[in-house]
Amino acid sequence: MRSIWNGAISFGLVSIPIKLVNATESRSVSFRQIHTEDGGRVRYKKVCELDGEEVPQAEIGKAYEDADGTMIPITDEDLAALPLPTAKTIEIVAFVPAGEIDPLQMDAAYYLSANGVPAAKPYTLLREALKRSDRVALAKYALRGRERLGMLRVVDDVIAMHGLLWPDEIRAPEGVAPETPVTVREAELDLADALMATLGEVDITTLHDDYRTAVEEMIAAKAAGGEGVAPPAPGEEEGGRVIDLMAALESSVRAAREARGEDAVVTELKPRGAAKKTAKATPAKKTAEKKTAEKKTTAKKATAKKTAAKKTATKKTAAHKTTAQKRRPA
Repeated sequence: MRSIWNGAISFGLVSIPIKLVNATESRSVSFRQIHTEDGGRVRYKKVCELDGEEVPQAEIGKAYEDADGTMIPITDEDLAALPLPTAKTIEIVAFVPAGEIDPLQMDAAYYLSANGVPAAKPYTLLREALKRSDRVALAKYALRGRERLGMLRVVDDVIAMHGLLWPDEIRAPEGVAPETPVTVREAELDLADALMATLGEVDITTLHDDYRTAVEEMIAAKAAGGEGVAPPAPGEEEGGRVIDLMAALESSVRAAREARGEDAVVTELKPRGAAKKTAKATPAKKTAEKKTAEKKTTAKKATAKKTAAKKTATKKTAAHKTTAQKRRPA
């Protein structure tokens, strides 16, 4: 791979000569602009807005536009005179846990290659130190005329560097989250968990760009004199349609399980409130049942006592009547 930058990693007092190589490449299909009437290429011309003349590349320079529209010319000599200590050095400033790097800051990725035999030992030292510490290195470097922030980490047996955006280049997510208060039920979360578990993990190397494949097939068909690819059948409009979230989740779980060749039966989950009551009310229910049983037992005992007392009272009344009859004169 062709290097795009040569310099060194500054690691304390250690200097490691390296080459910077692009770690990624774009596979997107690119198009040209044409005149639809005759198929001719449409090209851009750089024209001076003052005289209307096309300007050759050799006569094009840089300028900073002030707030009032004034153009302040900036030459390459002006920029070269600025102090830029990282012009040829990737200067490591700290070693931090990888979790401290916000993925929002991630930018372009590069491989760092040891430049020459003497660089192999310090390069390997830094690589193994990063592996053992389970940390990443924060560094500053200069590329294409500006100073940048980077993160060094180990990929297989290579040190890779991710360009990072500066912290003040990350926008705060103000006004992005839903403003309307929303309550998510436990049953919906359970189905979402089931869907995530059903989809499971994936070997990311098996994923590919289906759209790019379709574009390439369409281009090949048209190049062979065909009409391209038939457009897909029109489907139902999804925009603005209110969906039943529970039904959508259940259908998603069922479809995912069918795709994986698993049992597609989805157990219907009760709403969050009912689930909570069922789960949390079980001990209370047992206590209530126990109390009810105790009350019934107490009531039965009270009834039995009343019945016994009533029988005793009846016997006493009968005895009194008999005694009274015996005492009456004949």
